[in-house]
Amino acid sequence: MVTNRDLNKASVAKKDEFYTQLTDIEKEMKYYRDYFKGKTVLCNCDDPYESNFFKYFAMNFNSLGLKKLIATCYVTSPFMYTQLSLFEDSDESSAGRAGAKPYKVEITEVTDENGDGRIDLADVEYLLRNKKNTLSMLDGDGDFRSAECINLLKQCDVVVTNPPFSLFREYIAQLMKYEKDFIIIGNQNAITYKEIFPLFMQNKLWYGASIHSHGRDFRVPDNYPLNAYEFRTDENGYRYINVKGVRWFTNIDYKERHNPLILYRNYTPEDYPKYDNYNAIEVGKTTDIPCDYFDVIGVPISFIDKYSPDQFEIIGATESEGKGFSNGLWNKDSKVAQPLLNGKKLYKRIFIKRKQEQT
Repeated sequence: MVTNRDLNKASVAKKDEFYTQLTDIEKEMKYYRDYFKGKTVLCNCDDPYESNFFKYFAMNFNSLGLKKLIATCYVTSPFMYTQLSLFEDSDESSAGRAGAKPYKVEITEVTDENGDGRIDLADVEYLLRNKKNTLSMLDGDGDFRSAECINLLKQCDVVVTNPPFSLFREYIAQLMKYEKDFIIIGNQNAITYKEIFPLFMQNKLWYGASIHSHGRDFRVPDNYPLNAYEFRTDENGYRYINVKGVRWFTNIDYKERHNPLILYRNYTPEDYPKYDNYNAIEVGKTTDIPCDYFDVIGVPISFIDKYSPDQFEIIGATESEGKGFSNGLWNKDSKVAQPLLNGKKLYKRIFIKRKQEQT
């Protein structure tokens, strides 16, 4: 299983080619089916031929009632040259081989080409191979920060993709700048980033619905080193590694995030001591949050998996998450920004308060 340390190494090495499985995409998208009607969807970190995000939205284009689907890939996509046959006997084919230019796909309709009464992957592949006007070369390298990709971003209503792990901060910042809806994949520790945590605290960003525990298998290129704790090769020779701590991040609301956490334990000073250096009580497990305490509580970051904005308010985090996040709860005489309990350092904590009494 890939650890946070492995992801940091991937960040440094720019080995960001983690490809999401179709089943994981399907499990999350079902919570937003009504939302997509009439929308333009952008998958701007996705090789159109290999990306399961592109395949999902192309196969479900009609059932979701999409207006348009756009997908782009980066110049270093390991699968890009596989599809240069789409440009056979054309100037674009020669240009692609010579200059390694990526491409984009824009779809406004998907039809049942094989006449079997349903839209499937075969129909999508037919669309790519026979309707050349849907597919064209990009002028630049396909980087989501490039001017032409930003122009595509401006055209869309919602972005759905798996952005590079190493550029997660920049990616979120761009989405917020252009005020776009999004459903993307990242690591749960991103909540501790100084650029990301305020968005959770201000209720501008939250976790998606379908992943709250365990790792997820991601396909990796054939040349990717399989040195993770858990990896596998399927019957087609495709390679997968298991990445833990994966979460969906979104700013699109869904009803399940408003379900309250059932609380059953009672507060006592003995069971819930205060930190040495923060004016809050320690609750080491989300399930142990007391039902009769309405002041500030410190909880692990895993609390966000159960967070209901109707039940709790996020008011801060330990100073190790970024200066000023504790909102005055930190004893500034302390030389340790991590939470201390009886002199012992604890891991990162988020500070919360109850909004209403439990019925």
